[in-house]
Amino acid sequence: MISDLQKALADRPWLDPQAVPQIVIDNVSKAYDHVKAVDGVNLKIHKGEMFALVGGSGCGKTTLLRMLAGFTEPSAGRIMIDDADMKNVPPHARPVNMMFQSYALFPHMSVEKNVGYGLRRMPMAEAERKRQIEEALEMVQLGNLAGRRPHQLSGGQRQRVTLARALIRRPKVLLLDEPLSALDKKLREQTQFELMNIQYKVGITFVIVTHDQEEAMALSTRIAVMDRGRVVQVGTPAEVYEFPQSRFVANFVGSTNLFESTITACDAGRITVRSAEMESDLMVDNRGRFSVGQLVCVAVRPEKIMLSKAPVTEAGMNCIKGVVWELGYLGNHSVYRVKTDCGKLLVASAPNVRRTAEWSIDWSDEVYACFAADAAILLQS
Repeated sequence: MISDLQKALADRPWLDPQAVPQIVIDNVSKAYDHVKAVDGVNLKIHKGEMFALVGGSGCGKTTLLRMLAGFTEPSAGRIMIDDADMKNVPPHARPVNMMFQSYALFPHMSVEKNVGYGLRRMPMAEAERKRQIEEALEMVQLGNLAGRRPHQLSGGQRQRVTLARALIRRPKVLLLDEPLSALDKKLREQTQFELMNIQYKVGITFVIVTHDQEEAMALSTRIAVMDRGRVVQVGTPAEVYEFPQSRFVANFVGSTNLFESTITACDAGRITVRSAEMESDLMVDNRGRFSVGQLVCVAVRPEKIMLSKAPVTEAGMNCIKGVVWELGYLGNHSVYRVKTDCGKLLVASAPNVRRTAEWSIDWSDEVYACFAADAAILLQS
């Protein structure tokens, strides 16, 4: 029988020190006119992962993807795929395929011919070629649209044609550059699940570049957050969101409230900080090495903050008094911006669990923004 540990390591091979990664990016840099677009990146990606590269514009994520594809040569470092060094290996000879942000479909060809384009120079019988094309179309649920031209398809259907064309030669690694950016919100959410199901069926490693943090968290097994050419944190979506290792990551992935503070006491399991912005003391669970007098930043996600018209008196709770300054109703949840007595704006969010048009907390209400000590994170200031 497979033990729980073996199952966990099979699902998360990056936790297994004996596991051999499929892709090794070893100290890779890329400079343009003495400006480093990618600066000393080290990553290990395992077979079957859905690995996401996220970051703001100009952070180097697309340059890194292009180096994996072979369209751009590194200035330094090396890239290994299945223990083979990719140095001087041209794009067409690499065991990868790339799905571009633009669909790049041939408008004069049918869906069937677009999908089968990559097989045109491969030595195989026509019956086998036809079988592989049909199989690829069925995989993306487009078998009944094989005869249509790209202009006769919706955006989501064109995206699936592009995916089938990229997968038909069964590359070891599929690279996706902003694959869902051209779709509207609802279709993008639907296509995310389709993409995960397809990746699970084919078992191919996917490396995705996206600026959409929610998309990265929904799709990926792990995320690498990039800033100014460097990887600043790698982890599962939950690790990156719940335990950011820097102010940049806390601010970039999702939204957060940040309080500049000074540590005033370090007790067993609990740290007390004084926030000049709040003019009050805050309690935070002790999860690191900190010392009295150290300047830190307290980060609290909006959904961790509960709004109440009376202070919560439970042990380990922080309560900050303020007034509801702005309120946004977003259907499944509401967002509140609370102005504290000292003028700082806090953001809190709450699910709309009751079906009602009445507000329990409304504009200009005096409230207490409360959060538990274990809901906050201390970051180096």
